[in-house]
Amino acid sequence: MNRLNIGCGNKKFNGWINLDSSKEVRPDKVHDLNKYPYPFKDNEIDEVYADNVLEHLDSIIKPLEEIWRICKNKSKVTILVPLAPSYWSFLDPTHKQFFTFNTFDYFTKEHVLNYYSKARFKIVYRKIRFHPVLKLFEPIFNIHERVQKFYSIFLAGIIPPFMLKIILEVEK
Repeated sequence: MNRLNIGCGNKKFNGWINLDSSKEVRPDKVHDLNKYPYPFKDNEIDEVYADNVLEHLDSIIKPLEEIWRICKNKSKVTILVPLAPSYWSFLDPTHKQFFTFNTFDYFTKEHVLNYYSKARFKIVYRKIRFHPVLKLFEPIFNIHERVQKFYSIFLAGIIPPFMLKIILEVEK
């Protein structure tokens, strides 16, 4: 089973291909995720993990297309990104992309504006995470997708989120 940890930094997993652009962190593979194609064959990867990496890239569309290309059908893709309008989304000057609760909807076959890309994913899991001080809000605002959307549109500016964890399934 080929599992890929992209943008691993110092968070490397045993039994995974740990990929990073920095030689200093000693990844299994060194590759700049803003350079295409990624150094993998079509349909080679069974699972992808991307923890706080996509927000640093020049595009969201191209990396997701590459992840889709290198993954097998039904592969699991776990992504963690800072969730706008959080302080953490805008704090780091190296962040180039910003994510909302619904950003990944554009890569589903059901979305009306899915013509930006051919890459298709099914959203299997989506959870808004809060800073430890506000963690008590997680069960309240993650109760149902409608509540999550309501929170994202009307309350995120008052009770700021920390991160979005989303698990996608590749659809080919």
